Amino acid sequence: MPEIRKVKVSTGIEWVEVPAAGVYILCGCPPDSVKHLMKLGLIIPTERDGWSFETGPNAILLSDVILQNGSFTNMAEFPVLQMLYRQGTLIPNHPNNTGVKPILIGAEDQINAQMDYIHRGNYGLISEEEMIKAGVTPEDAKTMMRMKLRFAFGAIHHPSALLDSRVVKEEAVEIQNGVYVRRVALNRFEISYGTESVEVNLNLNHLEHYGPSYPLGYHQVERDSFSIIHSGDGDGWDVNRPTMSSVIFYQGKIYLVDAGPNVRVTLQSLGIGISEVDGIFHTHSHDDHFAGLPAFIRSDRKINYYAAPYVRASVAKKLAALLSVEEERFADFFNIHDLKVDEWNDVEGLEVRPRLSPHPVETAILQFRALGPEGYKTYGHYADIVSLDVLKGMITDDDDAPGVSEEFYQTIHDHYLEPMDVKKIDIGGGLIHGEASDFKKDQSKKMILSHTALSLRPDQREIGSGAPFGTADVLLPSYQDNTRRYAFEYLQHYLPTVPTHALRTLLNTSVETFNPETILLKEGDEVESIYLLLTGSVELLKTSNNLHAMVSAGSLVGEMTALHQLPAMETYRALTFVKAMRIPSKLYRAVVEKYQLFADIIRLMEGREFLQATWLFGDSLSYTIQNRVADEMCSHYLEKGQTFSLGTERGVCIIRQGEATLYYKGIEVETLGRGDFFGEDSVVFNQDCSFTIKAHEGCECCTISADSLNEIPIVQWKLIENMECRRHLMASR
Repeated sequence: MPEIRKVKVSTGIEWVEVPAAGVYILCGCPPDSVKHLMKLGLIIPTERDGWSFETGPNAILLSDVILQNGSFTNMAEFPVLQMLYRQGTLIPNHPNNTGVKPILIGAEDQINAQMDYIHRGNYGLISEEEMIKAGVTPEDAKTMMRMKLRFAFGAIHHPSALLDSRVVKEEAVEIQNGVYVRRVALNRFEISYGTESVEVNLNLNHLEHYGPSYPLGYHQVERDSFSIIHSGDGDGWDVNRPTMSSVIFYQGKIYLVDAGPNVRVTLQSLGIGISEVDGIFHTHSHDDHFAGLPAFIRSDRKINYYAAPYVRASVAKKLAALLSVEEERFADFFNIHDLKVDEWNDVEGLEVRPRLSPHPVETAILQFRALGPEGYKTYGHYADIVSLDVLKGMITDDDDAPGVSEEFYQTIHDHYLEPMDVKKIDIGGGLIHGEASDFKKDQSKKMILSHTALSLRPDQREIGSGAPFGTADVLLPSYQDNTRRYAFEYLQHYLPTVPTHALRTLLNTSVETFNPETILLKEGDEVESIYLLLTGSVELLKTSNNLHAMVSAGSLVGEMTALHQLPAMETYRALTFVKAMRIPSKLYRAVVEKYQLFADIIRLMEGREFLQATWLFGDSLSYTIQNRVADEMCSHYLEKGQTFSLGTERGVCIIRQGEATLYYKGIEVETLGRGDFFGEDSVVFNQDCSFTIKAHEGCECCTISADSLNEIPIVQWKLIENMECRRHLMASR
C-alpha cells in the first residue's frame, strides 16, 4: 500500500498526506482553500476524548509567487485559523494541543510575508500610535486598544510564536518525521517519504483561475434607483454560499459592500462586469471580506474605495504585508475616500454613515440612506459585530485594563438597534460574532440574518429573514432607462469629435439582452450590425492565434470588420447576461465617413489590436483606455545584435515583432517574443530600469511611459506579478 497519497483538490490546490508520519499538507492556499478541503471530505468533523473538532492539514505548502493570473495565491489566514482553533492545536487541554505547531513551507520571502499578513489579519492596527496616525483621536485610540487587547486575551502575539516554518530550496528539507520537500522548478515541488515521492505543481495555466466551492448560476438583476442585491450571506467556512456581502444599485451606479473570495465569479453571476463597479464600501480586513480586492484592481481605472480611516489603514497594512510592498501603494490601485465616523457622508447622493463595531480588527458597520418621494430609505450592513452578552462581559471599571466601559457598551447597544428599512446582520455567534437574539426587539422593517454557515434555527427564523443569492430589496424603484445613458457616455468618450445630434442618431437603435454563453458575433459571419456593450462581460476568442481576452462594457464589438465590410475575424461570446446596443453597420459607416474618422480609427485600431493580444493589456481594458495607450506608444526598430534600454525613462517596452534576449545588469535572463515586455521595475519601484535587450534579427518594440500606466490598476497589478515571477527566475539562475 502506498505511503504517500496525493489528491487534486481544485485549480491550484493539491493535498498530500503521509499518514504513517502524521503529515497532512495543504499544497497551495488561495482564497477559500479550506472550503474546497471540506467539500472533498479532507476536513471532517470528528470526536475524541470528549472533544468535538475537525481534522485537516498540519502543514501548508506556499506558492513561490504571491500572484497568478491576477489573484492572490497565498492566503493562509483561514487555513491557519482552522488548524489553531477548529482542529484545536492552540486550545488548552485539547487532545490536538501536543506542542507541535502547524508548519508553513515555502520560499523564505513568502513565509515572512504570510507571517506579517496573518499578524495584520489577526489584529489589524497593533498600537495606539498606529490608530492615531490613521486619524483616530488619542482618547478613542485608547478605547479601541483596550477592546482589542480584551479580544486578544490581554496580549498581541506574532504568528511566529504559533507557527513553525520550513524554508524550501533545491536541496531536500525535512518537514517532519522523515517527510522531505525540495523545489524542482518555480512553483513545482517534490515531496518524498522513504522510497516514494510525488510532484506538486502549483502553477496555473494562462486561462486558469482559482474557483469557488459552490455553483452560482446566472442571474439577471434589475438596476433600480436604490436597491440592495444580496450577493452573499455565508461566512468563511460556508462551502455552499459566498461570504456576507451586498451590491448596491444607486441611480445607475454600482457599489459593492465588502469584497470576499471569488468576488469576480459572484459579480459575473449577477451580470456585472468588474469595470462597471463604481466603488467598494469596506467594513474590515478579515479575508472573508478582503480577499476579493484583487478583482477590483483588475480594472482599467481606479475604483473608489470608501471606508472609515482606521479600516482603510488596517486594510492597507494587510495588503502591503501580503505583497511585501510599501503601504502607500494602496493608493496606486484605488481612489481612497475616508469616511467620517458617526456622520452621514455624501457619495454622489447616496449617503453612508460608518459606526465603530467591536471586533478583533478595526471594523465599522455601515448605514446607507437615499432620498425618495416619501423621505429617506435606509439600509444597514452589520457585518462582523459581537454579541451584546460577550460585549457586556468585557465591561470593567479599570480604565487601564483590557475591556470596555459601561458607556461604550451602551453606545454600541444603541447603534445596533437603530431602525432601518432593511438591515443585514451578522449572527455567526461565538466570541467575535453577533447573535440574532440581540435584535429581537429591533424595530427595523426587515432584518436579514447573515454571516453563518448553519441553517437558521426556528427561534432565529422568528426574528429575521433569509436572502438567497441574487435576490433584491428595492427601496426606490427606477423609472428611467440607465442603459441608454451608459450608451451615450461611452460613445461620447469614444467619438469625442462627433456632435451630439450625430451621436443621438447612433443611439436611436435597439438595446438587446444576450443570455450567458450566447455568441454575439461568430468568426466568419457577415457583420450586419456592431454591438456597443452596455452591461456585463464578453470574451473574445480566436483559437487559431491563441487569442483569448475579456471585453468590458463600453467596447464596440465588430467595429473594424464592419468598417472594412469584411466577415468577422474573431468570435465574441457572452460570459454573463449582457445588454448591448445594436448599431447597423451601414449607419456606423455613414457617421464615420461624414466626420472623416476612418484614418484615426484605423490608426488606433492597429495599436489597440496589438495591445489586446498581449497579456499585459489583454484583459478588461475599455476602448477609451486602449486608445489612449495606443496613441501614446512610441515605436523603435532594432537591427540584428542592436541593444536597447529604457535608460532613465520610466515605463515598459513591449516586443511587437521579432525576438530579443533580455539581460539584467549584463546577465542573460530569458528570450522575449511578441507581446513580452520589460521595464516593470522602473514603474513599480519608480527607479531606473535595470534591464537591456539585444535583438536577434530585425526587431520592433514599443515603449509606453509610466505616466500612461499609473492610472490603470490592472496593468500595475500585472507588472507586480511579472516582476515577482522574473525575480524568482533570476534567483534560480
